[in-house]
Amino acid sequence: MSEPDDLLPFSVSPKPETALPSIGASLGKIVEHFTDHGALGVLVIDAAAFSDIEHRFGGAARLGAMRSLREVVEQLIGERLGISDLILAGETGRNEIMVFLFRDLTETDFYSQELPDLHGALAQGLKARGTGIGYPHLKTAPSLPIGTAAALCNPTKGAETQIGEAMEQARTDAALNEKIRARRRRQKLFELVIEGRIRSVYEPIVDVSTRTVFGYEALARGPEGSEFHSPDALFRSASEEDFIFQLDRLCRMSGLDGARDFPSGAKLFLNIRPTTIYDPNFRSEALRRTLDGCGLAPTDLVLEISEQESISNFDIFREIRDYYGNLGFQIAMDDVGSGYASLESVIELSPEFVKVDRAFVAGIDEDLNRQELLRALHAVSEKIGARIIGEGLGKLEELETLDRLGIPFGQGWLFGKPHPLRTDT
Repeated sequence: MSEPDDLLPFSVSPKPETALPSIGASLGKIVEHFTDHGALGVLVIDAAAFSDIEHRFGGAARLGAMRSLREVVEQLIGERLGISDLILAGETGRNEIMVFLFRDLTETDFYSQELPDLHGALAQGLKARGTGIGYPHLKTAPSLPIGTAAALCNPTKGAETQIGEAMEQARTDAALNEKIRARRRRQKLFELVIEGRIRSVYEPIVDVSTRTVFGYEALARGPEGSEFHSPDALFRSASEEDFIFQLDRLCRMSGLDGARDFPSGAKLFLNIRPTTIYDPNFRSEALRRTLDGCGLAPTDLVLEISEQESISNFDIFREIRDYYGNLGFQIAMDDVGSGYASLESVIELSPEFVKVDRAFVAGIDEDLNRQELLRALHAVSEKIGARIIGEGLGKLEELETLDRLGIPFGQGWLFGKPHPLRTDT
């Protein structure tokens, strides 16, 4: 799949030598303000999703993401905060941002109105920032649950104890809100799958030397404006809810249905997953009837499976290649280069097409190392009879470099954004 990541640059360069203002360093100030004012409000933004950033890219990257999140929180609600209020990093070992509000007991609307309003502003703002939070390390918008709590100063208990209890209540509230959101998301996803509300758009694959269309890749889309619109969000949610098999089948059927009256001589590239081979509707006679109804033949189709899914189980990929190959389909290995075993997997699995990940292709006109890597992959592919498709082309210079390297096909927004093939879809 060649679509570029829709990332917005809201992050800042990490400064690992500078720690974020933290609860631990500010505890004395929190206790003082709470005691003086008498009422405390707490909002927590749970950034547990940033743990993956540290696991994959290191502590400095996680700190940069946390600093970025704090800055976004300050942009969203900073003007609404009082002079004593604080935006702090959470306790050691927790990826969280805490907002502390200190109010006099006479300000009776801070709990019923101000806290909910701030919660709403944060939720709406963080959602709008989407994939920009965590950029460039997260490809999809992270889950950032928000919780609130409040406390009234009780002189018979230690202030630190009460502050700790309020923080824990805010975390519990965030966890509960996330469970409610997940339940609603599952219900929406279930309805989407049951009602078949998936459509397909098609991105051209172009012959590099002649600049003519060789084929189209079918790309799934969820309902416009919904949290499931992008394929990344759609399949991530389906994986979490164990709907992958059903969604994969729905996307395949959408890709075929939208390709009725497909241009003669062009190839339709259709993404599949390893479980496709277990779908009785995508085997033998049932599959032939489906293709007949769409005016397509097996020789019109190229079945794409990602490299990461391929190398996780060579045997099932070979089974897919042999079974569908005997029916007349061709096979493409997608996202080659995004994993760590590209040359091995290409040699081992011998697909007809090798789709090179956009990370190899973007900026290749200015990068001799990328050119050498692609030249080596091209040589290996030629020896096994496979043809390379360079994904993610965004400018003419990249296309010209592929042509100079002898790469036969290219794909990307250089040739236009994905679009329906029929006006009634």
